[in-house]
Amino acid sequence: MKNSSAVDAYWMPFTGNRDYKKNPRMVVSADGHHYTSSDGRKLYDGFSGLWTSGLGHCHPKIVDAVQQQVAHLDLCLTFQFGNDRAFELAEKLTKFTPKGFGRCFFTNSGSESVDTALKIALAFQRLQGHENRTRLIGRHRGYHGVNFGGISVGGIPPNRKMFASNLINGVDHMSHTHNINEAGFSRGQPKWGGHLAEELDGLLVSDDQEGSIAAVIVEPVAGATGILPPPLGYLERLREICTKHGILLIFDEVITGFGRVGASFAAERFGVTPDIITCAKGLTNGVIPMGAVLVKDEIYDTFMSGPEHMPELFHGYTYSGHPVAAAAGIAALEVYEEEGSFQQSRELEEMFADEAHQFDDHPRVIDVRNFGLMAAIELEPRESAAGTRGLEVHKRLFWDENLVIRNTMDILQFCPFLNAKPHDIRSMFGAVKRVLDGLE
Repeated sequence: MKNSSAVDAYWMPFTGNRDYKKNPRMVVSADGHHYTSSDGRKLYDGFSGLWTSGLGHCHPKIVDAVQQQVAHLDLCLTFQFGNDRAFELAEKLTKFTPKGFGRCFFTNSGSESVDTALKIALAFQRLQGHENRTRLIGRHRGYHGVNFGGISVGGIPPNRKMFASNLINGVDHMSHTHNINEAGFSRGQPKWGGHLAEELDGLLVSDDQEGSIAAVIVEPVAGATGILPPPLGYLERLREICTKHGILLIFDEVITGFGRVGASFAAERFGVTPDIITCAKGLTNGVIPMGAVLVKDEIYDTFMSGPEHMPELFHGYTYSGHPVAAAAGIAALEVYEEEGSFQQSRELEEMFADEAHQFDDHPRVIDVRNFGLMAAIELEPRESAAGTRGLEVHKRLFWDENLVIRNTMDILQFCPFLNAKPHDIRSMFGAVKRVLDGLE
């Protein structure tokens, strides 16, 4: 982009703005598995947008659905009123969920989905007569968006630091499950760490909180923090403890939903059924912002009380169930079914894991971990300059190898398309190796 004032005007999210704007890494179009950069190069997208676009960019069926819908019904009132596409998407979406999830509440993002889920959980406990159940449990290194509820239950320090004194009260955090010494270079679920679920039981005993915890929220596979698969038995044990003590279990599946782990949701893949599921990203293949909160039928039924003309939940957004977003969602869900996307994803897992773990012995690498079509290569940080090595790799891949991946500090993250071609995955990791081999 030649217009420097336009570059200066945009305050970018989760970006070192001063560094980026010295030499912007910018794209102007996308098609299938590739972007086109502002200087005309074809770039392979190794991160499926931002965990979003598993079907590839500009999928013709989704593009057509959006174009037709925006010319037919662009927007309508969403309170005490509705549009046909939102109801159609809700019916279709609930068929992708575990048994017993027959209702969904629409939002516009994963962050909104999380805050909506937390409010539903708190209100449900109150309606059940458990007014003292007001505490929420998250995990260290958990990422649940950037709204106040999400960063309160989240556990990534930089996301919380500036706002710590204003976060919501009544939140505790369990330990994360990552331990390089005990479970480094794990392929799939680590064998070590299942016992960490017992921390929830410990909270109940040590703090006499059995009757005060409303809900526990976890990512089945922690994503943004750097791909932390759940240890064997961990999710199962959380489910057991929550069931025993009347605590709602929320799975944040904003990243893991819609084929990322080879199934509709991680709940299905791991065989562990939560009470509430949050989703977004892949719901529309990233084409239009949209999220949803999926709840068990008994949760919805509990709210259906009081005067029928009054809202049962005083919560919602201007764009909840937006008709254009709903049209994109309907088309995306149809494509997942028609193209067998979740099975495609599952079939790529082994070779994807093989390619990622070729770096297990690389001198710059301190850990490699993966699950489904998610992988992280963690680099040894430079002394007194954490994050610079990962960012350098990100930049070199863009400029020298025509490849886009994500780095979180010194963790390189990979999130290929559900329908990625094996030779493109091999080429992607080949490019990464060339860059890592040339690092100082």
